Amino acid sequence: MTRGSSSSQLPSRRAFLRNAAFTAGAAAAVAAETVPAASAATQSSAPQRRPNVLMICADQFRADFVGANHENPSAATPHIDALAQRGVSFRHCVTNQPLCSPSRASFLTSRYATETGVWKLELEPDHSLPTIATEFGKNGYSTHFLGKWHVSQVLMPGGSKQMGWIPPGPSRGGFDDQWEGANVIELVSHPYEGNYWDNSGKNIGYKDEDRIDFIARRAVQVIEQKHDKPWFMFVSQLEPHQQNDVDNFIPPKRYLDKFEDPFIPQDLRNLPGNWRSRIQGYYGCTAGIDDCVGTLVAALERTGQLDNTIIVFFSDHGCTFRTRLGEYKRSPHDSSLRVPFVIAGPGFDQSRIVDEVVTLLDLTPTLLDGAGIKPPSSMRGRPLKALADNLDVRKNWDSTAYFQISSSICGRGIRTPDWCYCVFDPTVKGGDAAYSMHYQDFALYSIGGDPAQMVNLVGRPEYRQVADELRAELKKRIVAAGEPEPEITPIHYYA
Repeated sequence: MTRGSSSSQLPSRRAFLRNAAFTAGAAAAVAAETVPAASAATQSSAPQRRPNVLMICADQFRADFVGANHENPSAATPHIDALAQRGVSFRHCVTNQPLCSPSRASFLTSRYATETGVWKLELEPDHSLPTIATEFGKNGYSTHFLGKWHVSQVLMPGGSKQMGWIPPGPSRGGFDDQWEGANVIELVSHPYEGNYWDNSGKNIGYKDEDRIDFIARRAVQVIEQKHDKPWFMFVSQLEPHQQNDVDNFIPPKRYLDKFEDPFIPQDLRNLPGNWRSRIQGYYGCTAGIDDCVGTLVAALERTGQLDNTIIVFFSDHGCTFRTRLGEYKRSPHDSSLRVPFVIAGPGFDQSRIVDEVVTLLDLTPTLLDGAGIKPPSSMRGRPLKALADNLDVRKNWDSTAYFQISSSICGRGIRTPDWCYCVFDPTVKGGDAAYSMHYQDFALYSIGGDPAQMVNLVGRPEYRQVADELRAELKKRIVAAGEPEPEITPIHYYA
């Protein structure tokens, strides 16, 4: 499904910015303390070079909270929508592990979480694997990271866990030019005050400024620097992830009372959980993230870099509001697995929606390929530009996503355009094993017939053939991901 891809249908740059105009509050919050911009004439008069790449991650951001996906009338994301209108929205992108650290280690390396060594929280990744930052750095880019890291588990003297600054070395994942923020920022900061470390390890902190706006302002400073070579920047926001110590979603103050009676997604409205008391704040946090996107796009325009910058907006996993397995994520449901994936810029300005299933393993190869860099052979994902470009590629695309689940259950599953199927080992606590040799049926959902995934069809005799076929395919995917072939026990009963 597309909205057309001819150049005559693309919005002009001026129209793009007009559609993505700042909210007055967000603009004031960021503009008050930004450094003076380099002149647009200075940066735009330089010879054309390889594109800059800006990667923006919003933690725990549901795909249906992006207005451009046309699923949520209360979604307040005009800046993200403008990116999608200009570029490509992969509307059915699936995370390969719906949990912060495993997802991040996975998409940065384009390998499954079990292959990276980070299959649950508080593990250190395999530093022999190339990452998106190591590859951009090898190919003449400066590499910059800002915000929430939550990939490495560096231990300090005495064995304490490093929640803050990550020192130079392999635990920075190849971001050798600049690494600033905090490893687990939700444990060392709050929305309007907190700790934040610059590249040298100095705690510069912030106070009386919203965390989203502060990180956006720091990123604007990078954009406005004089760059002697192309740059790659990963801006990693915590929101709309909940503030852990209060178990709540705390939006920028300008959005505290803006979503008093919002649309409730179908997958939430008939289930228990905490969405009734949390969803207003979640909406406000997503609006704050959208302001961040608008702030960064405007900075690129102001400095003459927008036309030569690939921008991708995405999330590491979704949010179930504790309606599934008592978790915010870590479940085999679209509310947990499905994430936004919107990309625009050189090579991607196609004004197109793509509905084939893709995964976050495809993120790193797509950005490397978009910059003219061949992804390493170790990476499992596929560059997505051809999928957006070519109807024949879309017709023959393998729209099966393999995912792993840990911490809540020890589970494995596949998501196709029509089905979501998941197995688990009921004898293993979720965080006790990276994988199992013995699984049993856990969930089967019809994506077309039951998009909110309210009726689990596993064990129903009329769906036995479907389950048998998905079970066989899942075994193949498990083996292809480097794990031994397990036994999967069918379930012949249902609730």
